[in-house]
Amino acid sequence: MKITKILTIAAIFTSLALTSGVATAAASKNLDALLKQVKEGAVKDTKENKARENEFKKNKARQAQLIRQAKAERARLENISEQLEAKFEANQDELDVLKNDLEKSLGELKELFGVIQTASSDVRATFDISLTRIEYPERSAYLDGLAQKMAAGDELPSMAEIERLWFEVQREMTETGKVKKYNADVLVLGGDVEQREIIRVGNFNIIGGGKYLKYNSRTKKISELPRQPEDRVLDTAVDLSAAAAGSLVPFALDPSRGSLLENLVGVPTWGERATEQGGVVGKIIMSLGALAALIAVLRIIFMLFVGMKVAAQKRSPDSPNEDNPLGRVLAIYQKNKNVDIETLELKLGEAVLKEVPKLSRFNTLVKVISVVAPLLGLLGTVIGMILTFQAITLFGAGDPKMMAGGISTALVTTMLGLCVAIPTVFMHSIMAGQSKKLVETLEEQATGLVAQSSEKQHQSS
Repeated sequence: MKITKILTIAAIFTSLALTSGVATAAASKNLDALLKQVKEGAVKDTKENKARENEFKKNKARQAQLIRQAKAERARLENISEQLEAKFEANQDELDVLKNDLEKSLGELKELFGVIQTASSDVRATFDISLTRIEYPERSAYLDGLAQKMAAGDELPSMAEIERLWFEVQREMTETGKVKKYNADVLVLGGDVEQREIIRVGNFNIIGGGKYLKYNSRTKKISELPRQPEDRVLDTAVDLSAAAAGSLVPFALDPSRGSLLENLVGVPTWGERATEQGGVVGKIIMSLGALAALIAVLRIIFMLFVGMKVAAQKRSPDSPNEDNPLGRVLAIYQKNKNVDIETLELKLGEAVLKEVPKLSRFNTLVKVISVVAPLLGLLGTVIGMILTFQAITLFGAGDPKMMAGGISTALVTTMLGLCVAIPTVFMHSIMAGQSKKLVETLEEQATGLVAQSSEKQHQSS
């Protein structure tokens, strides 16, 4: 068995050897060509390497020469640097001597220049917040340059510069007493910039289009106020905008250059106090007050119409009309005028009692509101004081603004309660008086009918 395997393997290798021999004979020529190419490439690479070595030797020599030149240049520059340092030290010493001589020669003038520096800085700060800066923006750059020049102390101010400082101060004083009109860009509430004719009243206020304007010294922009002051103040701005040149008109002047006006604008109106500072309790009180006022007005008008109908019915008692209380009572009398006195009296009394609830409807509700409103105001006061004491507990009593919300709630709700209760009491009195008068009229008429019927029965008997 093993011999058979060996013979088989030998046969396979023999066939492979025969096949490869044929292939080797075919590729021998290609191998010779490849060997020739490799030999030629080796010779070429040897030549190129030698050329590179020669070039490198040449560059090395040149680099050595450049290094020698660089070292020589460095030595030359170091020598120049030492000379310049020596010259700088000499100049510095000479400059120190000259500064000392300058200070000695200035003498009292140095104090004068210090005054000029201080004055220019102070004037610059004043001009920054001045309304005249809108017309003369260039003076700020001049004052900055003068202040820097005086602070350096190495250059004297010229007479022209000193005179201009005096001129700018004098012009500011003069412009403060003028009312001028000119055009400028105004930032309106919508965010747009419009070209408007504005009026500057001295150094205090600027107005445009009958409205007060504000100048922001930080952004250098003129803008409308978020909200205009009350009408009595705003009317003066309107009058000044429409006034002719040279005429005298009253004007609400702000001596604080806008701060007082902003505070005045920031004061909340009575409506804002009631809706915002009164809180939930304030809104409930106002709702009850509006309900009571609506009911009272409607009932008073209703009672007036009923009173007119009753008065008309009194003038014609023999023809009762059931669209009014007296007419309905008279109709009961007409239906029962032949009964006995006791029955007639009971029938008429019942008719009068049926009319009383209609005539006194909602009187109790209005009275209850007049009593509840001040109690709710007291509740708001208690809530406001609780909030105030909580703020004091958390933040202390050093900042009044932290307590302002609670105090506002306490005072505003009390005010609202009284403002609702007082007129409600009067309206309830009117309503009760009208209904009582009509009920007394019905009772009077019913009593008169009973007396008239009793007299007729006595006469007939």
